[in-house]
Amino acid sequence: MTKPQINLQDSFLNQVRKENVPVTIYLVNGFQLKGIVRGFDNFTVILEYEGKQQMVYKHAISTITPFKPISTSFSEMAK
Repeated sequence: MTKPQINLQDSFLNQVRKENVPVTIYLVNGFQLKGIVRGFDNFTVILEYEGKQQMVYKHAISTITPFKPISTSFSEMAK
């Protein structure tokens, strides 16, 4: 029996979205965006900061850093 595939990206983004955890998104060009993830799909992330929303294409994202540690289901399954 095989283990179910864990989608770390979706799990992480969903957790910061549900918990309203502020994040810093680092783009491949070095630019930084701060805000709260309001939604995402296969290609984009909706980020809100100071009441304004912006859509960021995932191919432009290098790293996403939450302002606090995130507890997700993949943390327990990795043990």
